[in-house]
Amino acid sequence: MIDRYSREEIKKIWDLNAKFNYYLKVELAVCEAYSKIGQIPTEALKEIKQKAAFSVQRIDEIEREVRHDVIAFLTNVNENVGAEYSKYIHMGLTSSDVIDTAFALQIKDSSSFILNGLNDLISIIRTKAFEYKNTICIGRSHGVHAEVMTFGFKLLNWLDALERAKKSFEFALDEILVGQISGPVGTYSNLPLEIEEITCAELGLKPAKISTQIISRDRHAKFMSELAVIASLIEQFATEIRHLQKTEVREVEEGFGKGQKGSSAMPHKKNPVLCENLCGLARVVRSNMLAAFENINLWHERDISHSSAERIIFPDSLILVDFMLYRFKNVMDNLVVHEDNMLRNTQLYGGVIYSQKVLLKLVEQGYTREDAYKIVQKHALDALNGGNFKSNFTGMDKCFDEKDYLKNIDGVFKRFNGEQCER
Repeated sequence: MIDRYSREEIKKIWDLNAKFNYYLKVELAVCEAYSKIGQIPTEALKEIKQKAAFSVQRIDEIEREVRHDVIAFLTNVNENVGAEYSKYIHMGLTSSDVIDTAFALQIKDSSSFILNGLNDLISIIRTKAFEYKNTICIGRSHGVHAEVMTFGFKLLNWLDALERAKKSFEFALDEILVGQISGPVGTYSNLPLEIEEITCAELGLKPAKISTQIISRDRHAKFMSELAVIASLIEQFATEIRHLQKTEVREVEEGFGKGQKGSSAMPHKKNPVLCENLCGLARVVRSNMLAAFENINLWHERDISHSSAERIIFPDSLILVDFMLYRFKNVMDNLVVHEDNMLRNTQLYGGVIYSQKVLLKLVEQGYTREDAYKIVQKHALDALNGGNFKSNFTGMDKCFDEKDYLKNIDGVFKRFNGEQCER
């Protein structure tokens, strides 16, 4: 199995050159808006568009003196545009108008990769769920064998969770894709209200209903929480695979490539290393979510305590979740399913997991539920200590028919697909 992640596009969205490109995109959209309401001459706009450019190296040089990245960026752009037309750039704006609106664009472009990854993973899990719809396996509660289910039914639950996560992510994304062009403390003191509306429409964003000097960070916290949910679901699924790959269980395994080795000391080892890696990365995404919630609390109309954290947690989390989706899809694509072992595990200790069927049969035969429970529990516990549960209940073979547990599986799958179930 080959698992090579090389999604350079999402990484580039967050490098310095891309950040300043987004800043420039916002500034030019504002100039377009001013031109539309007649406050920038058409010729000036044309010159600004042709000449507006920057160099990260030059911005760094300026920033070492001015200690302000947006001012350094604007100074460099103005150097290229020239004194005659640079007066039209950044009119009435404050730095956060550019930063937060550009930030929304970075999130928007990055999120397209997350949505594609979710769609790909949802597709493969849906395919596997229907492929293994009738593959008998044991269900577990508290980590202990419970009753018969199917592997496809297990995967259908994963599918449901992922589909809900996608809907929630899309909602949070819609909430965060807002821009602001409102000036210092958000009161539009030096620019017309319509500049924000025209600019945001040009950029494919909604104007924030209201802002201070920044866009409220509860939006960002909700978005990060949805990333954390996606990461946590992948961790949940990966943890299940890790358990099912244990030697004494061995119901599924990560694909194991030709020439791959599991241990420097023990040649027999085949370890669920990809799933273990995913579980570790989910912890990072969740911890980043906590920082996003801390960023909600800012002083008055704005401070910049959120900024330093966001420069780390947003690119890291978006790139990580994109990677996690890619890696887990790879795990599912190459998953080895041991159907014989799944069936074998339902038959351990003489089919002790059929205890409820036997209990109900005894009640049907006239035993009280309490007496039937005592009888079945005694034989079940004896079986767990080396006995054979089925041998104590002659004439009850039908109670040990695993297919009886599958009678509603088709109905569950049809209902999940929105189909009408037979009555």
